[in-house]
Amino acid sequence: MSYALLDAARVAKAARTSLDVLKSAGESSEAHQRKMIMVERIAALAGAAAESPESNGITLTSEEFWLISLNW
Repeated sequence: MSYALLDAARVAKAARTSLDVLKSAGESSEAHQRKMIMVERIAALAGAAAESPESNGITLTSEEFWLISLNW
């Protein structure tokens, strides 16, 4: 896996936009619900990272983000 730095604020914004789209889809399957939960968690994680006092704009590595999301 290659490493990259992610701007947590941008990830949080993208996740919130994705969540809005998922909510407007009007689907109720189990797969859709799981997808919404995963995106909600990603938004929360990235939002918390963006708000951390030492964020300096870049707060997550792609590997950290992948490892965390893999376990959801």
